[in-house]
Amino acid sequence: MKKMTSKQLGGASDKEFIAETFEEIAEMSKQHAMKMCQQGDRGYLEAMEKMKNLMETDPQAAQKWFEEKRQEFNNLPEL
Repeated sequence: MKKMTSKQLGGASDKEFIAETFEEIAEMSKQHAMKMCQQGDRGYLEAMEKMKNLMETDPQAAQKWFEEKRQEFNNLPEL
């Protein structure tokens, strides 16, 4: 098990997620961000817009960012 925060994953808070795999933790973060956006959280709305713009304007940069986050997860110590 490894732990990352929403901010580490591109979000807007220090909420922590714990999971076995990067895919699991990324999905937890995504679901949380969507919930916060639905609640109108300004920080999350801005973070999601930034990620959306990156994906639309430079998909290669978005993929690189995603891979860097995966590597960051892989480098974390086990809990």
